[in-house]
Amino acid sequence: MKIKIVFDNYKANENLESFWGFSCVIDDYFLFDTGSNGRALLRNMAKMGVNVKDLKYLFISHPHWDHIGGIDSVVDVNRKMSLFLPNSLSKLYIRDLKMLSREVKVVYENPIKLFGKFYSTGVMEPIGEQSLIIDEGEFSIVITGCAHPGVVNIVKRAIEVLNKPVGYVIGGFHLMRSSEEEIAKVIKALRNLKVEYVTPTHCSGDLAIEMFKNIYGEGYIPGGVGRIIEF
Repeated sequence: MKIKIVFDNYKANENLESFWGFSCVIDDYFLFDTGSNGRALLRNMAKMGVNVKDLKYLFISHPHWDHIGGIDSVVDVNRKMSLFLPNSLSKLYIRDLKMLSREVKVVYENPIKLFGKFYSTGVMEPIGEQSLIIDEGEFSIVITGCAHPGVVNIVKRAIEVLNKPVGYVIGGFHLMRSSEEEIAKVIKALRNLKVEYVTPTHCSGDLAIEMFKNIYGEGYIPGGVGRIIEF
């Protein structure tokens, strides 16, 4: 499996554009979130070898602007995608997106299998955010948008859904306003849950990223737009 970070406020490739937000592509056909700037997202994807017209699925984690800002640009190019949207998204926007895509699946609070190896945690409070779970056989991978419900809570939910360990977590961990003590508790909890690899990026914050890097060591995988992670 290959994950390409195509939008992030950190840079792994200086030739790509970086703005506040997050988006990644799984195996060149599954798009997770769309960042805050659709035009930049399309340019980044093109430079990373992702053809927007080849995308088959779009998963939106939550309705904040830095994760949905590129939706219009993507569906304007490709109207054959299946969309997995949280019910926290505007009902009027969901209505419009039904006319601009092949199909729309609205996800509610219950965890659900999307198709194949892809699952949703279900929409979690406080702001109505879903995270993506990918079944990789002996372990699962979790991709978060901003982890508003708490990255530890999301991992616990993923473990419950598939009854197997989460080996890797990538995305925004929403720790940018957290203290060193609070971040340390999160890291300890993830390690106790047997999470082996982490990529905290986007809204994780510089302090948290540095702490994850120091504590996880080789289990820390840097983020940033342009990064390609393979399993």
